[in-house]
Amino acid sequence: MYDAPHITENKVSSNDIKFDCNDCQVFYGDTHAIKDVSVAIEDKTVTAFIGPSGCGKSTFLRCLNRMNDTIGTARVEGSFLLDGQDIYDKRIDPVQLRAKVGMVFQKPNPFPKSIYDNIAYGPRIHGLARNKAELDDIVERALHRGAIWDEVKDRLDEPGTGLSGGQQQRLCIARAIATEPEVLLMDEPCSALDPIATALVEELIDELRQSYSVVIVTHSMQQAARVSQKTAFFHLGNLVEYGDTSQIFTNPEDPRTESYITGRIG
Repeated sequence: MYDAPHITENKVSSNDIKFDCNDCQVFYGDTHAIKDVSVAIEDKTVTAFIGPSGCGKSTFLRCLNRMNDTIGTARVEGSFLLDGQDIYDKRIDPVQLRAKVGMVFQKPNPFPKSIYDNIAYGPRIHGLARNKAELDDIVERALHRGAIWDEVKDRLDEPGTGLSGGQQQRLCIARAIATEPEVLLMDEPCSALDPIATALVEELIDELRQSYSVVIVTHSMQQAARVSQKTAFFHLGNLVEYGDTSQIFTNPEDPRTESYITGRIG
């Protein structure tokens, strides 16, 4: 019998909860990948998902913008409420949902388009600009927020694929926030980057939490400790422990969390 996860008591009002997830299950065919996960993700907070490879942290992250819908064998159960609304309601358009819940992947994946068109793509398809001047403003604002404007402002017509790896990842972050999302999901966004580019992205994550709820999957416990305020530890598809990052790393309540953090499992 699996023990319920340790949830640190926090006095959080319901207005501060961005995602309220309850009794969540994910199956890939006969494989039960996520088991009975319940977690409340706060607004304007960086929440880190940590755990060994294959523990379910990326699978759960993809539930938050229905990316698992694209996998034929996947079945998702449970309640995923974004601002109190069930994102798996049949009336919810996944494309519109992904405008509200942006995602940045492990490997930078700029479109084979100009830097300008990489950013303008989302706002165009969602009708966020009435004219070219408004689109120009959206592109510039997103590139500023992505902390890359000064590096690309004179080369907006050049291909995004011509940027360095770190610049490409910041371009992808700018692209994700161009549609004014409420939540930004990041699946190991620094794993393909060098230490200098990683530091720039981490600084950017800290700035973004002033405006967004950020959820980051990371294999680096040092990164989780640096950038997040909340940490969720996953193991074998279960949410073992969730609470303030400082407590999870210095005084975990579950021995499995302590074993992972000290390097005895994982």
